[in-house]
Amino acid sequence: MANDDAPLIDVNRASWDDRAEVHAHGGYGDLSALTGDPRAITGVARRDYEALRPHLPNNTVEGLKLLHLQCHIGTDTLCWPRLGAAETWGLDFSPAALAHARELARQAGVEVRYAEGDARFAADALQDHIGTFDAIVTSAGTITWLPDLADWARSIERLLAPGGAFMIRDDHPLLAALGFSGLEACCDYVSGSQSSYDMDVTYTTDPGNETTRRLAHTRNHNWTHDFAEIASALLGAGLSIEGFAEDEVAEWQSLPMLEFHAEDESWRLPQGSPRLPLMFTIVARKPQKRDRH
Repeated sequence: MANDDAPLIDVNRASWDDRAEVHAHGGYGDLSALTGDPRAITGVARRDYEALRPHLPNNTVEGLKLLHLQCHIGTDTLCWPRLGAAETWGLDFSPAALAHARELARQAGVEVRYAEGDARFAADALQDHIGTFDAIVTSAGTITWLPDLADWARSIERLLAPGGAFMIRDDHPLLAALGFSGLEACCDYVSGSQSSYDMDVTYTTDPGNETTRRLAHTRNHNWTHDFAEIASALLGAGLSIEGFAEDEVAEWQSLPMLEFHAEDESWRLPQGSPRLPLMFTIVARKPQKRDRH
């Protein structure tokens, strides 16, 4: 990790340690409903699977080894064994989040293995698993927390088995240019911008609840990554891009006017609003090994 990035990553880790406590104790709602029902799949995991599925052998994750990057407290991670993955791993840089993830997996009665590490250097944290993952996924508010994507993409390539697929489904870069605050551009769209801000609540907080739990570590640092950078990083690591999509469904209230749809646990613009992309999906593949002649 570059020395100039390390202090900012440490600040973010402290914030996410705080968020893990909030999310595990009511911020994500009643988690017993998720852990207690062996058929329960989160809306995020369901949509991740539908995006990844066409790129998997026989259109299924059954029997595959899967890694979930930036897994946080593991609510989505524990869904992958339920969807049929033979072996599921989660990686996150927050030890507090991983402690809750392990406990939730235990309560759910599913086997998930977890590793602590920066997603940019996931291959270093999982050295015994280089070239063994059939699928790697990451979604919903992830790469904005990474200063650069070159090492991230190289780690993904190293960890994927030949022919394996990687899927990212994340906030559309347009939302960063809108400052996640409205429909007027206020920030840079192109890669290379870094923003710092203070926030004493997490994204699940009800702004009208005066008794909400406040974060002790309020400082946050984010980085902007446009499509050109994301695609170039993946291609530069030796992966081929075989899927791209934009979606009008969000996984959190990434703009203040978005409305929650309980039936599929999603956020959408009100009817009659301009139709804008809220999420994007990219699927990339590691080439199969070629025979030498």
